Amino acid sequence: MTATSQHPTARTPRQPPQPFGAHLRHWRQHRRLSQLDLAMHAAISTRHLSFVETGRSVPSREMVLRLSERLDIPLRERNTLLVAAGYAPMYRERALDDPALSPARQAVELILKSHEPYPAIAIDRHWNLIAANSVVPHLLVGVDPELLQAPMNVLRLSLHPLGLAPRIANLVQWRTHLFERVRHQIAASADPALETLLKELQAYPTPAGADLQLEGEHPGVVMPFQFSTPQGVLSFISTITIFGNPVDVTLQELAMETFFPADDFTRQALLALAEQSRTEMD
Repeated sequence: MTATSQHPTARTPRQPPQPFGAHLRHWRQHRRLSQLDLAMHAAISTRHLSFVETGRSVPSREMVLRLSERLDIPLRERNTLLVAAGYAPMYRERALDDPALSPARQAVELILKSHEPYPAIAIDRHWNLIAANSVVPHLLVGVDPELLQAPMNVLRLSLHPLGLAPRIANLVQWRTHLFERVRHQIAASADPALETLLKELQAYPTPAGADLQLEGEHPGVVMPFQFSTPQGVLSFISTITIFGNPVDVTLQELAMETFFPADDFTRQALLALAEQSRTEMD
């Protein structure tokens, strides 16, 4: 497995701490819920919820966790709400190489390694590369070295004109697909760093000769990733793997994307590449 060190995620300017009520109101509105809706979901009175939002009532620790659960707030932000209400954070955030996360790290390594000769990567919540299997570097030949510096952002690497973008045969489709994935993340996490990243990506030009298909259109039931190589156009479909029911911030924000050949030509080309790599190592 080829791996990078654990990278710091993108940072936003430090803001003055907000009271618990302001955080709660933000998440309630972000989830498009009225006070009545949330009060019903949390089995409390609308009056009590209003008092909590305005700071007239201090919520118990159990109430903070209950409201966070009903609002489906990510673990990192649940810690923020706990601190704002005057309680200690509940969910730990540790580097992936922490001994306590050894089983999870081994699971990541196993998934990446066992997926060879097909590419697979592990990324954090901001799409920074955490680890990749040995196939991935073969697909990055010719990329501007600046884009390969840590922390290596997978979206920037894919869509930047000096990155993989000129080699993506269905670039307009793939851009639209990635943008939609990021929008879903923003809707779930309200992460301002992702909003900034999305704006940057949307400003990238498409290279001359990019396909002219309408954005949002794609054949079949799965969006393919079509990649031009000296061997021809390789076509992939991908799946996302996440840890189920994590209680650690790092694990909740870790995702693994595994790419599968969408046709026999791609499968044969990757098998040949793997055989070539083994021969060169002997």
